This record gives sequence, C-alpha cells and structure tokens, in this order.
Amino acid sequence: MSASEPVTKLGRYEILAELGQGSMGVVYKARDPALDRVVAIKTINLNLPKDELAEYEARFYQEARAAGGLNHPNIVTIYDIGKSERVAYMAMEFLEGEELRAILSAGQSLPMVQALDVASQVAEGLNYAHERHIVHRDIKPSNIMVVRDGLVKITDFGIARMRTNEVKTMTGMILGSPKYMSPEQVAGKRADHRSDLFSLGVVLYEMLTGQAPFQADSIHGIMYQILNSTAPAPSLRDSELPEIVDLIVAKALTKNVEERYQSAKDLATDLQQCKEMLQGRAVGQPKVSAQDPGPPPAPTATRRQDKARTIKSPSAKATDSVAEKPGLMLAKAFDSYEATMRLATITGMDKELHGFADTVPSQSAGGGNGGTTTATWQKPTEASKRGARANRGGSYAWLWIVSIAALLGAVALLIFR
Repeated sequence: MSASEPVTKLGRYEILAELGQGSMGVVYKARDPALDRVVAIKTINLNLPKDELAEYEARFYQEARAAGGLNHPNIVTIYDIGKSERVAYMAMEFLEGEELRAILSAGQSLPMVQALDVASQVAEGLNYAHERHIVHRDIKPSNIMVVRDGLVKITDFGIARMRTNEVKTMTGMILGSPKYMSPEQVAGKRADHRSDLFSLGVVLYEMLTGQAPFQADSIHGIMYQILNSTAPAPSLRDSELPEIVDLIVAKALTKNVEERYQSAKDLATDLQQCKEMLQGRAVGQPKVSAQDPGPPPAPTATRRQDKARTIKSPSAKATDSVAEKPGLMLAKAFDSYEATMRLATITGMDKELHGFADTVPSQSAGGGNGGTTTATWQKPTEASKRGARANRGGSYAWLWIVSIAALLGAVALLIFR
C-alpha cells in the first residue's frame, strides 16, 4: 500500500475519512459493515527496516492486548485488531469531541472546576487500569479526549505494558513525552503506576495555569528540570487558586515515588472533594489522603489567639514549650471548653495528686450568645486551703460522735441482755 494511493478499506472496514497522523501511523474514521457502526481505525505502517519492524509491531499488538481488556467509561473501548498487507490496524470506538491538547493549545487555562473534573475522570480511568496491572506511561493532553457532556476518555495505550510482563526495550530508548514524564522515567528506571500520577499532575498543573510546570529551551533542559527543580505553586501563577489545589498538585508532582500519591483512587477522591468544595456542595475543606498526610502545616498562632477556645495551663511555661514545637496542635475535636470539662472530670484524681483537687473553672464576662468565654484553672490560695481543711475537720468530728454513740449502744446491749 503506497502512501500516494488513497486507502479505501482495511480488512472489513470501509474508510470514510482521515482523522490525523501520528508517529507510527494514521488514524481513520471508518464504518464497520458487519455491525453498521462508525469506528476509529488506528494504523501502524509496517513498511520499516527489519531491525525496527519487530519492535514497532510488538508495541502495537501490546497496546491492543492491554487496552482491549479494559472496559471503563473513562477509557476508549477497543473493538478489533487486524493486519492488512503492510499495515496493522486497531478498531476502536469513534469519539466525537476534542483533544485536551487542542483545548489548551492557546495557552489558556481551564476554569478551575472543569480542570479538577477532567483530572478526576482521568484518575478514575487510571485507577481501573492500574488495578488490572496496566500502566499507561504516556499520559498527556493529546491522549485525553473531552467528549459529550464533559465525559473524558483516555486514549492511546500505545506504550502501556503489563507490569507483570518483563518487556525489554533498547538501551537508552525513552518511551513517553518528555514534558509529561516522571523523574523515574527520565532517569531510565522502570515506571510503575505512580508515574502515571506524576504525568497527570503535570497535565493538571497545565490545565490550572495554562503553563507547564517544567519549562526549558530543549528536551534535555526539560528533563533536567523534572529531575532537579520544584515547580512553583499553581497559586503563584493564578492567585485565585486555593491552597488545597496547591497541596494536591504538589503531592502528585513529588519526585520521591514513596511520598507521591500511592494510588489513582486517592488522587481522584481528593480532586472530587476539592471540586465539590469549590462548588459549595461539600462541608469543610477536603484533606489530602490519609495514607500519606504529607508535610505538617506551618505552626501558627491561630489556636492561641482563639479566645473562645483557649485553655490556660497551670504552668504557662510548660504550655509555651509545647505550643512552640512545629506542627503540634490540638485536635479540633478536643479544642473546646466542653471537651476540656469532660476530660477534667475523667482525670480528677490526677489533678488531686498534682495539688489541684480544689480548683474550680471560672468564666470571664461575655460568655453569653456569641460572647467570648475563657476557662481558667485557678490554683487555690492558702486561705482557701485552710477553709477546705476546716470543712474536712468538721466532717471528721461528726463521724467520731456517731461512731462513739454506736459503740456505747453496743456495750449497753451486752450488759442488760
């Protein structure tokens, strides 16, 4: 099949139009007469030197085997695979939509909620593939399609591989697009499912800011940036982006794979909760997944300045020494006057051992509706201690009188019985 001759048929498929060309072949719009449906046909030209033919053909069939077993709303569906003369082809669902690459081509960012939604759907699709031990290894805008009603589809598992299958490649061969590659891919290490999450983090950054996180004048410069540089927070390029978005992106772009998101499901959950919060449907701010909390927040004075929740310790010095330790804060569930009172009841014996058996909580003025209440544990004065001992002495005198009367009564009963 020469390049000058128009292609009219591949196997049983009738070619309707050419959709585009890639590095390995052409993509056509075609009709399947057996099922009377429109499909997309991806081809690979096998008219290559012998030393390249085997590798290209193997990679093409590898894509078919990997993607053909995936059935998920966010992954393109593969229908069939075949070979015609010097062309191998794959029939897949025909998508009416637009590549994310075309949407971002003008350097414009997407609306924040839309960017989070696209990334969330991609993460859902990747989670499905990863659970079946399939890694895409080339997540980028040109492999993400936005179709009807905002549905997102991952395409081109052209360099996906079975994680359990030892597929060897040529020494020094780089699979993937440099701008979206993970550090481990750049370093020539084996990429696992967490590499896809780094690449998705790069795509998310670009959707939010309109710019790639790692930029240089050459491929080698970009690769150096990926290995050695930390991307600026998205909010530095768009001040309207909230801090939670910075945290999610930073976690996805962590160079150490052990500190990165460990599953696409965790990333999808955080993205979805963040989107709902921005849409006003979620209560409170979402937290980055508990499986790896990331770095602790910088210590602030917020807790100590919150007069409604301040609990003054008997030892101000001891309190300050704890408060000044970075990252140490009271759990929110216990940072209240009521919780402190319940804890005081449970641990009352401990306070007696420490000399605070007779302390009482006092409240400052203004503790009504909307007012400020400050609970202070007051150490008893010497006068209050003497009064307490006098009260205890009086209680002991009555006890002696009752005991003696009982004893006399018992003796009388023995004498006059």
